[in-house]
Amino acid sequence: MTPPSLRLGAHTVIALADGEGPFFSPRAEAFPDASAAQWADADAFDSGAVDGEGRWVLSFRAFAVRSDAGVTLVDAGIGPADSPAAAWAPVPGRLPEELAAAGIDPAEVSNVVLTHLHTDHVGWAVVGADRRPFFPNAEYLLQRAEVEAIDAINPGLREGLIDPLRRDGRLRLLDGDAALRTGERVVATPGHTPGHQSVLVASGREVAAVTGDLLVHAIQLRHPELAYAHEMDPEEARRSRERILGVEAATTLHLATPHLTAPFVSA
Repeated sequence: MTPPSLRLGAHTVIALADGEGPFFSPRAEAFPDASAAQWADADAFDSGAVDGEGRWVLSFRAFAVRSDAGVTLVDAGIGPADSPAAAWAPVPGRLPEELAAAGIDPAEVSNVVLTHLHTDHVGWAVVGADRRPFFPNAEYLLQRAEVEAIDAINPGLREGLIDPLRRDGRLRLLDGDAALRTGERVVATPGHTPGHQSVLVASGREVAAVTGDLLVHAIQLRHPELAYAHEMDPEEARRSRERILGVEAATTLHLATPHLTAPFVSA
């Protein structure tokens, strides 16, 4: 089956499903300040995110942005059975099959934008015993602030991810916002982690924001002020969320989200 997509001018944003499964703790612990009314509002918006036992059900997905200028991958999913996310995510993921269904060869990906260094977003970045880049011709982009904070985020990813990318000359560190040669724009959206970043794709008065974990549940889309327990700086995360969601009224904003049930929603 062809993965769902969104067309914006010369760019096509393609949703690549890597897995689905329940969150590892009760959702009330993940959003401790949420009220019953806010939960009801979020559940009405995204009914697929809660199961019959009241558990939070997450989708895990990456996104490809394709144009005549090349292919950019945003995030790298949960990964194979031996990936760092195996301790809690439903591995193995199916990103390679999704890429094939979208007609994308890993060798044609020119940019891999890793929104942050949580394990469910980097799983297919490097693979195998030799830790080789799964996307052999791509430049992997991270914020410098994210790499500098790796010991606080996940120290195991230094040897498992960052060192192999540096060894192969595939790592590019960014300092804030940056335009990509393929036409997308990387924007710094810190808070969830110190160097969290998102990707914007624009065409006229339409913008698609590939959010990463800028928001992880519909409750943060409906109520951006709500903090998530696993945000490293909740106040900065709120500011980043409100900045991206607060585009001018004349612009149509589409959100491409890793964890909501629907891959594309309108803000």
